[in-house]
Amino acid sequence: MKKMMLILCALLGWCSLAAQQTASTKSTDIEQAYKKEFAFLEAEKKALMRRLEEVEKETEKKVGAAERELDALQDKLLGLTAQAEKLNELLFEAERKGTAQNDNLERLDTTLAQAEALLEKFDRKIPDRSVESGVSVVEQLDFVFSNAAKILEQLATVRREKGEFFLLDGTKVTGDLIRVGNIATYGVAEGGAGALAPAGDGKLSLWPVATADATRAVLAGDRPDPLKIFVYETTEKRVEPEKKKNFTEYTTSGGALAWIIVAVGGLALLLSLVRAIFLRRSSTSTATLSREIDGLLREGKIEEALALCKKTSGATARVIAAALRNIEKEKEHLEDIISEAILHESGYLDRFGQVILVLAAVAPLLGLLGTVTGMIETFDVITEYGNSDPKMLSSGISVALITTQYGLYVAIPTLFIGNLLNGWAERIKEDMEQAALRVTNLFRGGRSEG
Repeated sequence: MKKMMLILCALLGWCSLAAQQTASTKSTDIEQAYKKEFAFLEAEKKALMRRLEEVEKETEKKVGAAERELDALQDKLLGLTAQAEKLNELLFEAERKGTAQNDNLERLDTTLAQAEALLEKFDRKIPDRSVESGVSVVEQLDFVFSNAAKILEQLATVRREKGEFFLLDGTKVTGDLIRVGNIATYGVAEGGAGALAPAGDGKLSLWPVATADATRAVLAGDRPDPLKIFVYETTEKRVEPEKKKNFTEYTTSGGALAWIIVAVGGLALLLSLVRAIFLRRSSTSTATLSREIDGLLREGKIEEALALCKKTSGATARVIAAALRNIEKEKEHLEDIISEAILHESGYLDRFGQVILVLAAVAPLLGLLGTVTGMIETFDVITEYGNSDPKMLSSGISVALITTQYGLYVAIPTLFIGNLLNGWAERIKEDMEQAALRVTNLFRGGRSEG
């Protein structure tokens, strides 16, 4: 047993020693391996650092080269940009010159077309411009100016020629034409003679003014003083003699509202006349009546004064009569009676006064309504047909202007007359009040003296 124990102990010791030796051997191997690996890594690190330095140097060289190349490209770009701007300016200038040249050519063609239309009236034709004919623009212009100078020289004289013109009744006759330059013409034919006016399309017609004697004098070579002449600019447009409209035509051109305003004015005039007659009757012999009443009251003849008032017409006589009938009553009661009499007469005196002023206010409003209506019609015509033809716009403009004119024609005098009549009525009321108070004062004073 002891031997077994010893053997086991020996084995355990040997195992422990073997394990220590094995561990020591392994530790040495690992350390050496680490050292080798560390040395290898150090060598790799140094190699990588050297490579990194080389890459950095190479990168710096490439970056410097790229920056230099970029600077060169930027300089080149600036140069190309400046060159492009110059080219754009040259292109814009060339386009401007081309546009101006085209405009000049268009103006030149327009001028030549107008000149051709004018020269054709004098049997002169501008030669056509083409490659086959070999005629240039310069030659055309030279032809135009040379012929224009000849025509102007011809037109600057007074000349006599045969021609046609229309009489006042529209009859076409042939006779002698005396042309004064290119601005006036006289015509002499069997049917009539006188100054001629444009009839449109290059034709002439007799002007409805007595110029036959002057025309025959010019035909005979005389120069009458003064010389009656009709000057025109062109014969292409017809010149109409001025037509004077009568009241009916003028009002009709203003539309229905113009006639309504005329009716309002007539009504206002009629009411003003009627009111003036009323006021005239109410103020008849006021001063004479007051003097006679004063004399009778001073003599104490109240009945005679009352009889005189009854014989006399007018609002003042009626108010005085009311005062005389109640002259014996107390002062306050008598004043009330006089005020009532004056108030009763005021309704008669103020008759139609407000109506006249209302008509004076309505007339310009109707004129304004006509203005708005006429402008609406004018804008409707412009919307549908445009504004190229003034005759189409004249109807609406006539309504717009004539109704306004008529409205003011009615309103101004009606307002003036209405205020005058109101002032007249107020003066009559004041006269009535003064006359009644005078009668009262005279009666009171005479009785106190007695």
